[in-house]
Amino acid sequence: MKSLALFPLFLPIAQAETALTIYNQDLAVIRESLPLDLPQGSSSFTFDRATAQVLPDSVVLRDPAGKAEFSILEQSYRNDPVSQGLLLDHFEGKTIEFETKHLDGKTELIPGKIIRSGYGRNKEPIIEINGKLQFTLPGQPLFPALGDDSILRPTLGWQIHAPTPAKFAAQLSYLSRGFQWEADYNLVAPEKGETASLTGWITLINRSGTDFQEAKVKLVAGNVNIIQENRGDPFASRMTGMKSARMAESTVQEKAFDDFHLYTLPRPLRMRDQETKQVEFIRSLNVKSHKVYYYDPVLSRYRGNRHRNPTPHQTFSKDVKIFWKIKNDEASGLGMPLPKGRMRFYRSDDADGNLEFVGENNINHTPRNETIQVYTGNAFDLVGERKITNFLSNERQNWMRETIEITLKNRSKEAKTIIAREHLWRWSNWEIEKPSLPFQKTDAQTIEFTAALKPDETKVITFTAHYHW
Repeated sequence: MKSLALFPLFLPIAQAETALTIYNQDLAVIRESLPLDLPQGSSSFTFDRATAQVLPDSVVLRDPAGKAEFSILEQSYRNDPVSQGLLLDHFEGKTIEFETKHLDGKTELIPGKIIRSGYGRNKEPIIEINGKLQFTLPGQPLFPALGDDSILRPTLGWQIHAPTPAKFAAQLSYLSRGFQWEADYNLVAPEKGETASLTGWITLINRSGTDFQEAKVKLVAGNVNIIQENRGDPFASRMTGMKSARMAESTVQEKAFDDFHLYTLPRPLRMRDQETKQVEFIRSLNVKSHKVYYYDPVLSRYRGNRHRNPTPHQTFSKDVKIFWKIKNDEASGLGMPLPKGRMRFYRSDDADGNLEFVGENNINHTPRNETIQVYTGNAFDLVGERKITNFLSNERQNWMRETIEITLKNRSKEAKTIIAREHLWRWSNWEIEKPSLPFQKTDAQTIEFTAALKPDETKVITFTAHYHW
Protein backbone atom coordinates (compact mmCIF):
# COMPACT_ATOMS: atom_id res chain seq x y z
CA MET A 1 0.00 0.00 0.00
CA LYS A 2 1.24 3.48 -0.83
CA SER A 3 2.07 5.61 2.16
CA LEU A 4 0.38 8.95 2.73
CA ALA A 5 2.03 11.77 4.64
CA LEU A 6 0.90 11.67 8.26
CA PHE A 7 -0.20 14.90 9.96
CA PRO A 8 -0.52 15.25 13.73
CA LEU A 9 -3.98 15.42 15.19
CA PHE A 10 -5.04 19.04 14.68
CA LEU A 11 -7.69 20.87 16.63
CA PRO A 12 -10.21 22.47 14.25
CA ILE A 13 -10.87 26.21 14.47
CA ALA A 14 -14.52 27.21 14.60
CA GLN A 15 -15.55 29.51 11.77
CA ALA A 16 -16.99 32.89 12.62
CA GLU A 17 -17.32 35.98 10.41
CA THR A 18 -16.27 35.99 6.74
CA ALA A 19 -15.47 38.99 4.52
CA LEU A 20 -14.45 39.08 0.85
CA THR A 21 -12.86 41.85 -1.18
CA ILE A 22 -13.10 40.88 -4.85
CA TYR A 23 -11.00 42.43 -7.61
CA ASN A 24 -11.47 42.61 -11.37
CA GLN A 25 -8.48 40.31 -11.94
CA ASP A 26 -9.63 36.82 -10.85
CA LEU A 27 -8.52 37.58 -7.32
CA ALA A 28 -10.01 38.10 -3.87
CA VAL A 29 -8.83 38.85 -0.36
CA ILE A 30 -10.61 36.54 2.06
CA ARG A 31 -10.78 37.40 5.75
CA GLU A 32 -12.07 35.07 8.45
CA SER A 33 -12.61 36.04 12.08
CA LEU A 34 -11.71 32.90 14.06
CA PRO A 35 -11.97 32.27 17.81
CA LEU A 36 -8.55 30.90 18.86
CA ASP A 37 -7.85 29.28 22.23
CA LEU A 38 -4.10 28.67 22.63
CA PRO A 39 -2.74 26.59 25.50
CA GLN A 40 0.73 27.27 26.86
CA GLY A 41 3.44 25.73 24.70
CA SER A 42 3.05 24.27 21.20
CA SER A 43 -0.24 23.18 19.67
CA SER A 44 -1.65 22.45 16.24
CA PHE A 45 -4.78 23.88 14.61
CA THR A 46 -6.55 23.46 11.29
CA PHE A 47 -9.04 25.48 9.25
CA ASP A 48 -10.92 23.44 6.65
CA ARG A 49 -12.91 26.19 4.92
CA ALA A 50 -10.11 27.52 2.74
CA THR A 51 -10.62 27.76 -1.01
CA ALA A 52 -9.13 25.31 -3.50
CA GLN A 53 -7.19 28.18 -5.12
CA VAL A 54 -5.37 29.70 -2.13
CA LEU A 55 -2.12 31.52 -2.83
CA PRO A 56 -0.27 29.77 0.03
CA ASP A 57 2.43 32.39 0.47
CA SER A 58 -0.23 35.06 1.09
CA VAL A 59 -1.73 33.47 4.24
CA VAL A 60 -1.60 35.64 7.39
CA LEU A 61 -2.91 34.59 10.83
CA ARG A 62 -2.75 37.38 13.40
CA ASP A 63 -4.32 39.00 16.44
CA PRO A 64 -5.89 42.19 15.03
CA ALA A 65 -5.82 43.76 18.51
CA GLY A 66 -2.07 43.10 18.79
CA LYS A 67 -2.34 41.85 22.39
CA ALA A 68 -1.87 38.06 22.14
CA GLU A 69 1.70 36.82 22.26
CA PHE A 70 2.37 33.81 20.03
CA SER A 71 4.58 32.64 17.17
CA ILE A 72 3.79 30.41 14.19
CA LEU A 73 6.29 27.56 13.96
CA GLU A 74 4.83 25.97 10.82
CA GLN A 75 2.11 26.83 8.34
CA SER A 76 0.78 24.37 5.74
CA TYR A 77 -1.86 24.16 3.04
CA ARG A 78 -3.36 20.87 1.82
CA ASN A 79 -5.59 20.56 -1.21
CA ASP A 80 -5.93 16.79 -1.51
CA PRO A 81 -9.45 16.15 -0.21
CA VAL A 82 -10.57 12.53 -0.05
CA SER A 83 -12.17 11.38 -3.30
CA GLN A 84 -12.88 8.08 -4.97
CA GLY A 85 -9.97 8.54 -7.37
CA LEU A 86 -7.56 9.42 -4.57
CA LEU A 87 -8.61 6.38 -2.53
CA LEU A 88 -8.28 4.07 -5.53
CA ASP A 89 -4.75 5.40 -5.90
CA HIS A 90 -4.14 4.99 -2.16
CA PHE A 91 -5.14 1.30 -2.30
CA GLU A 92 -3.44 0.55 -5.61
CA GLY A 93 -2.07 -3.01 -5.49
CA LYS A 94 -4.54 -4.00 -2.77
CA THR A 95 -7.77 -5.97 -2.89
CA ILE A 96 -10.98 -4.26 -1.79
CA GLU A 97 -14.68 -5.07 -2.13
CA PHE A 98 -17.01 -3.63 -4.78
CA GLU A 99 -20.77 -3.47 -4.18
CA THR A 100 -22.89 -4.45 -7.19
CA LYS A 101 -26.69 -4.25 -7.41
CA HIS A 102 -28.46 -6.67 -9.75
CA LEU A 103 -31.72 -6.07 -11.61
CA ASP A 104 -33.63 -8.18 -9.10
CA GLY A 105 -32.52 -5.80 -6.34
CA LYS A 106 -30.03 -8.17 -4.75
CA THR A 107 -26.67 -6.81 -3.66
CA GLU A 108 -23.38 -8.67 -4.17
CA LEU A 109 -19.92 -7.89 -2.81
CA ILE A 110 -17.19 -8.67 -5.34
CA PRO A 111 -13.52 -8.67 -4.26
CA GLY A 112 -11.21 -7.02 -6.76
CA LYS A 113 -7.55 -6.09 -6.86
CA ILE A 114 -6.73 -2.52 -7.96
CA ILE A 115 -4.00 -3.01 -10.57
CA ARG A 116 -4.12 0.61 -11.76
CA SER A 117 -6.17 3.40 -10.24
CA GLY A 118 -5.95 5.77 -13.23
CA TYR A 119 -5.99 8.70 -10.80
CA GLY A 120 -4.20 11.76 -12.19
CA ARG A 121 -3.14 9.88 -15.34
CA ASN A 122 -6.21 10.34 -17.60
CA LYS A 123 -6.44 6.55 -17.94
CA GLU A 124 -9.09 4.01 -17.06
CA PRO A 125 -8.68 2.02 -13.83
CA ILE A 126 -7.71 -1.66 -14.17
CA ILE A 127 -9.31 -4.11 -11.73
CA GLU A 128 -8.41 -7.81 -11.46
CA ILE A 129 -11.36 -10.12 -10.69
CA ASN A 130 -10.94 -13.89 -10.57
CA GLY A 131 -7.61 -13.65 -12.40
CA LYS A 132 -9.04 -11.51 -15.23
CA LEU A 133 -8.52 -7.79 -15.90
CA GLN A 134 -11.27 -5.28 -16.66
CA PHE A 135 -11.09 -1.58 -17.44
CA THR A 136 -14.20 -0.54 -15.50
CA LEU A 137 -15.09 -0.66 -11.84
CA PRO A 138 -17.23 -3.73 -11.09
CA GLY A 139 -19.38 -1.71 -8.72
CA GLN A 140 -19.25 0.89 -5.98
CA PRO A 141 -15.84 0.60 -4.25
CA LEU A 142 -15.95 0.04 -0.48
CA PHE A 143 -12.76 1.34 1.14
CA PRO A 144 -11.37 0.52 4.58
CA ALA A 145 -11.25 3.40 7.05
CA LEU A 146 -8.27 5.78 6.81
CA GLY A 147 -6.29 7.45 9.53
CA ASP A 148 -6.87 10.93 10.92
CA ASP A 149 -4.63 12.53 8.29
CA SER A 150 -7.31 12.47 5.57
CA ILE A 151 -9.17 15.69 4.79
CA LEU A 152 -12.54 16.39 3.21
CA ARG A 153 -11.89 19.96 2.09
CA PRO A 154 -8.87 22.18 1.34
CA THR A 155 -7.25 22.81 4.73
CA LEU A 156 -4.86 25.31 6.27
CA GLY A 157 -2.82 24.12 9.26
CA TRP A 158 -0.57 25.76 11.83
CA GLN A 159 1.77 24.74 14.63
CA ILE A 160 1.65 27.63 17.09
CA HIS A 161 3.72 28.32 20.19
CA ALA A 162 2.37 30.52 22.98
CA PRO A 163 4.45 31.38 26.08
CA THR A 164 1.22 31.76 28.09
CA PRO A 165 -2.37 30.68 27.40
CA ALA A 166 -4.18 33.08 25.07
CA LYS A 167 -7.80 33.29 23.97
CA PHE A 168 -8.75 35.84 21.33
CA ALA A 169 -10.53 36.42 18.00
CA ALA A 170 -7.82 35.86 15.41
CA GLN A 171 -8.02 37.16 11.85
CA LEU A 172 -7.10 34.86 8.98
CA SER A 173 -6.41 36.61 5.67
CA TYR A 174 -5.29 35.17 2.35
CA LEU A 175 -5.47 35.74 -1.39
CA SER A 176 -7.32 33.33 -3.63
CA ARG A 177 -8.00 32.91 -7.32
CA GLY A 178 -11.40 31.81 -8.57
CA PHE A 179 -13.41 35.01 -8.00
CA GLN A 180 -14.69 37.47 -10.57
CA TRP A 181 -17.04 40.38 -10.63
CA GLU A 182 -18.25 42.66 -13.36
CA ALA A 183 -20.83 45.35 -13.90
CA ASP A 184 -23.75 45.12 -16.33
CA TYR A 185 -25.91 48.06 -17.35
CA ASN A 186 -29.34 48.14 -18.99
CA LEU A 187 -30.39 51.41 -20.59
CA VAL A 188 -34.05 51.61 -21.65
CA ALA A 189 -35.22 54.48 -23.87
CA PRO A 190 -38.65 55.21 -25.36
CA GLU A 191 -39.22 54.63 -29.06
CA LYS A 192 -38.80 58.35 -29.65
CA GLY A 193 -36.47 60.44 -27.52
CA GLU A 194 -33.21 59.90 -25.70
CA THR A 195 -34.05 60.33 -22.00
CA ALA A 196 -33.68 56.82 -20.63
CA SER A 197 -33.66 54.77 -17.45
CA LEU A 198 -30.42 53.09 -16.41
CA THR A 199 -30.12 50.05 -14.15
CA GLY A 200 -26.76 48.68 -13.09
CA TRP A 201 -26.10 45.16 -11.83
CA ILE A 202 -23.07 43.64 -10.17
CA THR A 203 -22.45 40.07 -11.30
CA LEU A 204 -20.43 37.92 -8.86
CA ILE A 205 -18.89 34.60 -9.85
CA ASN A 206 -17.45 32.11 -7.36
CA ARG A 207 -15.21 29.43 -8.89
CA SER A 208 -12.97 29.04 -5.84
CA GLY A 209 -14.04 25.54 -4.85
CA THR A 210 -15.58 26.68 -1.53
CA ASP A 211 -19.04 27.82 -0.42
CA PHE A 212 -19.46 30.96 1.68
CA GLN A 213 -22.56 31.05 3.86
CA GLU A 214 -22.81 34.67 5.03
CA ALA A 215 -20.00 36.80 3.62
CA LYS A 216 -19.62 40.55 3.74
CA VAL A 217 -18.59 41.53 0.23
CA LYS A 218 -16.62 44.49 -1.08
CA LEU A 219 -15.68 45.07 -4.71
CA VAL A 220 -12.65 46.93 -6.01
CA ALA A 221 -12.93 48.74 -9.35
CA GLY A 222 -9.52 49.30 -10.88
CA ASN A 223 -6.49 47.21 -11.71
CA VAL A 224 -4.09 46.63 -8.84
CA ASN A 225 -0.54 45.58 -9.71
CA ILE A 226 0.05 41.83 -9.50
CA ILE A 227 3.42 40.15 -9.99
CA GLN A 228 2.98 36.97 -12.00
CA GLU A 229 5.43 34.33 -10.81
CA ASN A 230 6.01 30.99 -12.49
CA ARG A 231 6.99 28.34 -9.96
CA GLY A 232 5.19 25.45 -11.60
CA ASP A 233 2.12 26.37 -9.53
CA PRO A 234 -0.56 28.06 -11.68
CA PHE A 235 -1.77 30.01 -8.64
CA ALA A 236 1.64 31.19 -7.43
CA SER A 237 1.23 34.97 -7.60
CA ARG A 238 1.55 37.89 -5.27
CA MET A 239 -0.35 41.12 -5.06
CA THR A 240 1.89 44.07 -4.29
CA GLY A 241 -0.67 46.85 -4.10
CA MET A 242 -4.08 46.68 -2.47
CA LYS A 243 -6.07 49.71 -3.40
CA SER A 244 -9.78 50.16 -3.86
CA ALA A 245 -12.81 51.73 -5.55
CA ARG A 246 -15.93 53.88 -5.35
CA MET A 247 -19.57 54.19 -6.40
CA ALA A 248 -22.90 55.13 -4.83
CA GLU A 249 -26.57 54.19 -4.82
CA SER A 250 -29.26 53.36 -2.29
CA THR A 251 -28.30 49.69 -1.96
CA VAL A 252 -24.54 49.76 -2.47
CA GLN A 253 -22.19 52.07 -0.63
CA GLU A 254 -19.34 53.51 -2.63
CA LYS A 255 -16.28 55.47 -1.66
CA ALA A 256 -12.96 56.51 -3.12
CA PHE A 257 -10.19 54.40 -1.64
CA ASP A 258 -6.63 55.38 -2.54
CA ASP A 259 -6.54 55.54 -6.39
CA PHE A 260 -9.42 53.12 -6.85
CA HIS A 261 -13.10 52.83 -5.97
CA LEU A 262 -14.61 50.53 -3.36
CA TYR A 263 -18.19 49.24 -3.45
CA THR A 264 -19.64 47.66 -0.31
CA LEU A 265 -22.70 45.45 -0.71
CA PRO A 266 -25.46 46.23 1.80
CA ARG A 267 -25.93 42.76 3.31
CA PRO A 268 -24.03 39.49 3.64
CA LEU A 269 -24.32 37.10 0.71
CA ARG A 270 -24.39 33.35 0.44
CA MET A 271 -22.00 32.48 -2.39
CA ARG A 272 -21.97 28.82 -3.39
CA ASP A 273 -19.10 27.37 -5.35
CA GLN A 274 -19.76 27.54 -9.12
CA GLU A 275 -22.54 30.07 -8.51
CA THR A 276 -23.21 33.32 -10.37
CA LYS A 277 -25.12 35.93 -8.39
CA GLN A 278 -26.38 39.41 -9.30
CA VAL A 279 -27.02 42.43 -7.07
CA GLU A 280 -28.54 45.70 -8.27
CA PHE A 281 -26.28 48.63 -7.44
CA ILE A 282 -27.59 51.63 -9.38
CA ARG A 283 -30.94 52.83 -10.67
CA SER A 284 -31.57 56.17 -12.38
CA LEU A 285 -34.86 56.89 -14.15
CA ASN A 286 -33.92 60.07 -16.04
CA VAL A 287 -30.59 59.67 -17.75
CA LYS A 288 -29.94 62.17 -20.50
CA SER A 289 -28.30 60.49 -23.46
CA HIS A 290 -27.98 61.27 -27.14
CA LYS A 291 -27.10 59.37 -30.27
CA VAL A 292 -24.30 60.43 -32.60
CA TYR A 293 -23.75 59.11 -36.12
CA TYR A 294 -20.18 58.81 -37.45
CA TYR A 295 -19.02 58.07 -40.96
CA ASP A 296 -15.43 56.93 -40.40
CA PRO A 297 -14.45 54.58 -43.24
CA VAL A 298 -10.65 54.96 -43.30
CA LEU A 299 -8.77 52.66 -40.95
CA SER A 300 -5.32 54.00 -41.88
CA ARG A 301 -3.44 55.96 -39.26
CA TYR A 302 -0.28 58.05 -39.44
CA ARG A 303 2.66 55.75 -38.67
CA GLY A 304 5.60 58.14 -38.77
CA ASN A 305 6.58 58.01 -42.44
CA ARG A 306 5.24 59.37 -45.74
CA HIS A 307 2.59 57.38 -47.61
CA ARG A 308 2.75 58.13 -51.34
CA ASN A 309 0.42 55.40 -52.60
CA PRO A 310 -2.63 57.22 -54.00
CA THR A 311 -4.92 54.12 -53.82
CA PRO A 312 -7.46 55.76 -56.20
CA HIS A 313 -9.46 52.55 -56.69
CA GLN A 314 -9.70 51.64 -53.03
CA THR A 315 -13.25 50.93 -51.89
CA PHE A 316 -14.41 52.24 -48.56
CA SER A 317 -17.14 51.08 -46.20
CA LYS A 318 -20.55 52.72 -46.55
CA ASP A 319 -21.55 52.04 -42.94
CA VAL A 320 -22.55 54.93 -40.70
CA LYS A 321 -21.87 53.95 -37.09
CA ILE A 322 -24.22 54.58 -34.18
CA PHE A 323 -22.79 55.85 -30.89
CA TRP A 324 -24.67 56.62 -27.69
CA LYS A 325 -23.12 59.33 -25.54
CA ILE A 326 -23.86 59.91 -21.85
CA LYS A 327 -22.21 62.51 -19.65
CA ASN A 328 -21.58 60.93 -16.26
CA ASP A 329 -22.65 63.94 -14.21
CA GLU A 330 -25.56 64.91 -11.99
CA ALA A 331 -27.14 67.08 -14.67
CA SER A 332 -27.48 63.98 -16.84
CA GLY A 333 -28.96 61.86 -14.04
CA LEU A 334 -25.75 60.12 -12.99
CA GLY A 335 -22.64 61.67 -11.44
CA MET A 336 -21.06 58.60 -9.81
CA PRO A 337 -18.02 56.47 -10.69
CA LEU A 338 -19.13 53.61 -12.94
CA PRO A 339 -17.05 50.42 -13.01
CA LYS A 340 -16.28 48.85 -16.37
CA GLY A 341 -18.77 46.39 -17.80
CA ARG A 342 -21.26 45.68 -20.56
CA MET A 343 -23.94 48.25 -21.38
CA ARG A 344 -27.03 47.06 -23.21
CA PHE A 345 -29.47 49.39 -24.96
CA TYR A 346 -33.21 48.82 -25.37
CA ARG A 347 -36.04 50.76 -27.01
CA SER A 348 -39.67 50.50 -25.94
CA ASP A 349 -41.97 49.75 -28.88
CA ASP A 350 -44.96 52.12 -28.68
CA ALA A 351 -47.14 49.60 -30.51
CA ASP A 352 -47.12 46.99 -27.75
CA GLY A 353 -44.90 48.39 -24.98
CA ASN A 354 -42.34 45.63 -25.34
CA LEU A 355 -38.62 46.26 -25.10
CA GLU A 356 -36.49 45.65 -28.17
CA PHE A 357 -32.74 45.17 -28.02
CA VAL A 358 -30.84 47.76 -30.12
CA GLY A 359 -27.18 47.08 -29.33
CA GLU A 360 -24.54 46.64 -26.67
CA ASN A 361 -20.88 47.22 -25.98
CA ASN A 362 -18.39 47.42 -23.13
CA ILE A 363 -17.55 50.57 -21.22
CA ASN A 364 -14.33 51.26 -19.32
CA HIS A 365 -14.08 52.50 -15.75
CA THR A 366 -15.71 55.93 -16.00
CA PRO A 367 -15.07 58.59 -13.32
CA ARG A 368 -17.57 61.32 -12.51
CA ASN A 369 -17.98 64.09 -15.10
CA GLU A 370 -16.47 61.99 -17.88
CA THR A 371 -18.37 60.99 -21.04
CA ILE A 372 -19.42 57.44 -21.90
CA GLN A 373 -19.43 56.75 -25.64
CA VAL A 374 -20.73 53.35 -26.76
CA TYR A 375 -20.81 51.95 -30.29
CA THR A 376 -24.03 49.95 -30.75
CA GLY A 377 -24.23 49.15 -34.48
CA ASN A 378 -24.64 50.63 -37.95
CA ALA A 379 -27.59 52.77 -39.07
CA PHE A 380 -29.79 51.07 -41.69
CA ASP A 381 -31.05 54.24 -43.44
CA LEU A 382 -27.82 56.26 -43.37
CA VAL A 383 -25.23 55.78 -46.08
CA GLY A 384 -21.75 57.19 -46.57
CA GLU A 385 -19.54 57.07 -49.64
CA ARG A 386 -15.92 58.15 -49.93
CA LYS A 387 -13.63 58.39 -52.92
CA ILE A 388 -10.29 59.94 -53.83
CA THR A 389 -10.90 62.21 -56.78
CA ASN A 390 -7.35 63.48 -57.26
CA PHE A 391 -3.83 62.75 -56.02
CA LEU A 392 -0.67 64.67 -56.89
CA SER A 393 2.88 64.25 -55.57
CA ASN A 394 6.00 66.35 -56.17
CA GLU A 395 9.05 64.88 -54.43
CA ARG A 396 11.35 67.68 -55.61
CA GLN A 397 9.16 70.34 -54.08
CA ASN A 398 8.33 68.16 -51.07
CA TRP A 399 4.53 68.06 -51.22
CA MET A 400 1.51 65.85 -51.84
CA ARG A 401 -2.10 66.86 -52.51
CA GLU A 402 -5.08 64.58 -52.11
CA THR A 403 -8.68 65.57 -52.90
CA ILE A 404 -11.47 63.67 -51.13
CA GLU A 405 -15.18 63.54 -51.90
CA ILE A 406 -17.57 62.30 -49.20
CA THR A 407 -21.25 61.70 -49.96
CA LEU A 408 -23.68 61.41 -47.03
CA LYS A 409 -27.24 60.17 -47.60
CA ASN A 410 -30.19 60.21 -45.23
CA ARG A 411 -32.78 57.71 -46.46
CA SER A 412 -34.92 57.88 -43.32
CA LYS A 413 -38.06 59.96 -42.72
CA GLU A 414 -36.43 62.01 -39.96
CA ALA A 415 -33.72 64.66 -39.94
CA LYS A 416 -30.30 63.25 -39.04
CA THR A 417 -26.87 64.70 -38.31
CA ILE A 418 -23.81 62.74 -39.47
CA ILE A 419 -20.21 63.47 -38.47
CA ALA A 420 -17.73 62.56 -41.20
CA ARG A 421 -14.35 61.80 -39.66
CA GLU A 422 -11.14 61.98 -41.71
CA HIS A 423 -7.68 60.83 -40.68
CA LEU A 424 -4.73 62.72 -42.20
CA TRP A 425 -2.42 59.73 -42.32
CA ARG A 426 -0.01 60.43 -45.18
CA TRP A 427 2.35 62.81 -43.32
CA SER A 428 2.63 64.82 -40.12
CA ASN A 429 2.44 68.31 -41.69
CA TRP A 430 -0.77 69.11 -43.51
CA GLU A 431 -3.20 71.88 -44.40
CA ILE A 432 -6.82 71.65 -45.55
CA GLU A 433 -7.63 73.54 -48.75
CA LYS A 434 -11.04 74.42 -50.19
CA PRO A 435 -13.29 72.59 -47.69
CA SER A 436 -16.94 72.67 -48.77
CA LEU A 437 -18.04 72.58 -45.11
CA PRO A 438 -16.40 73.94 -41.96
CA PHE A 439 -14.39 71.29 -40.09
CA GLN A 440 -13.09 70.76 -36.58
CA LYS A 441 -9.57 69.56 -35.85
CA THR A 442 -9.90 66.99 -33.07
CA ASP A 443 -6.23 65.99 -32.83
CA ALA A 444 -2.96 66.28 -34.78
CA GLN A 445 -4.12 63.88 -37.51
CA THR A 446 -7.94 64.00 -37.42
CA ILE A 447 -10.63 66.38 -38.65
CA GLU A 448 -14.43 66.13 -38.54
CA PHE A 449 -17.20 67.58 -40.72
CA THR A 450 -20.70 67.85 -39.25
CA ALA A 451 -23.53 67.59 -41.78
CA ALA A 452 -27.21 68.09 -40.91
CA LEU A 453 -29.43 66.22 -43.35
CA LYS A 454 -33.16 66.52 -43.89
CA PRO A 455 -35.21 63.40 -44.68
CA ASP A 456 -34.07 61.93 -48.02
CA GLU A 457 -31.37 64.58 -48.37
CA THR A 458 -27.89 63.96 -49.81
CA LYS A 459 -24.87 66.15 -49.10
CA VAL A 460 -21.45 66.08 -50.71
CA ILE A 461 -18.35 67.20 -48.79
CA THR A 462 -15.10 67.91 -50.62
CA PHE A 463 -11.70 69.04 -49.43
CA THR A 464 -8.04 68.85 -50.39
CA ALA A 465 -5.33 67.77 -47.95
CA HIS A 466 -1.98 69.45 -48.72
CA TYR A 467 0.97 67.55 -47.17
CA HIS A 468 4.43 69.16 -47.12
CA TRP A 469 7.86 68.38 -45.63
